[in-house]
Amino acid sequence: MSLVLDNLTKRFGPVVALDGVSFTVEPGQVFGFLGANGAGKTTTMRIVLDILRPDSGTVTWDGTPATAVPRRTWGYLPEERGLYPRLEVIDQLVFFASLYGVPRREAADRARHWLARFRIPEYEHRRAEELSKGNQQKVQLIAAILHGPEVLIMDEPFVGLDPVNVALLKEAFGEMRDAGTTLVFSTHQMEMVEELCEAIAIIDQGRLVLGGPIREVKRASGRRVVRLGVEGDAAMPWLADLQGVTVVRPGHEFTELDVRGCDPQEILAAALAHGERVTQFVIADPSIEQIFIEHVGRAPSEDHHLAEATR
Repeated sequence: MSLVLDNLTKRFGPVVALDGVSFTVEPGQVFGFLGANGAGKTTTMRIVLDILRPDSGTVTWDGTPATAVPRRTWGYLPEERGLYPRLEVIDQLVFFASLYGVPRREAADRARHWLARFRIPEYEHRRAEELSKGNQQKVQLIAAILHGPEVLIMDEPFVGLDPVNVALLKEAFGEMRDAGTTLVFSTHQMEMVEELCEAIAIIDQGRLVLGGPIREVKRASGRRVVRLGVEGDAAMPWLADLQGVTVVRPGHEFTELDVRGCDPQEILAAALAHGERVTQFVIADPSIEQIFIEHVGRAPSEDHHLAEATR
């Protein structure tokens, strides 16, 4: 029951929004869909949900075209919230569930369960406009999952949430994944991708630039990261003599090094040869954010903050 996107192309006038995008999301997987603002993420999600139609290419779920899959297969959390501001929370949750054929009493029971799960049971009879943006977001998510979708697609689900609510959302993701739900989400918060996702796809200007299981993506980069800490002066000028080693981030506790074509053990040997007292030596794969920057040219957070500032 894989979600397969095959060679999706979409134009809006002269603008090519998607240019041959293909990737596969395995069933029960937590999948990160990454790209700068305007890269084509939302367009792709809307095509999967049959809100938009591609100019060419196909989307299938378990071999069935997305256009023929029952609507209740999907749950969708858009970045733009879509609650009715003057309607009470419980009433609109029951309404949204009824659109997918969930009986009213069952929908109300499920809604109260999730309101309690997200620690907002007291807001059952509040109007949506009376809630904070973070709590509105939780209500919107409940609306997206109340009918028990097989695939949950989310556009920036963590935006505007404080650390407590982020933790609640991550716990809910874990429960849904364990129950067999396939989760696909976009985000500018790379730490969420590192923590939650099993596989990713990165698109830039409508084209897929990288994708696959996270471990394979990191190993395929051909890079290693070394975190080297020494006592005293952390400048370590002798690093300039090592070929294939670049200082990524200097620091007091450790200096982070990007390593290409060099055995990391050579760095440790050089440190000891220069009389350094090594306090930390860690070899790791590059972060998803570092890989993103390498392929897209800037951090996703930079692009997101720029967009927020210009709204």
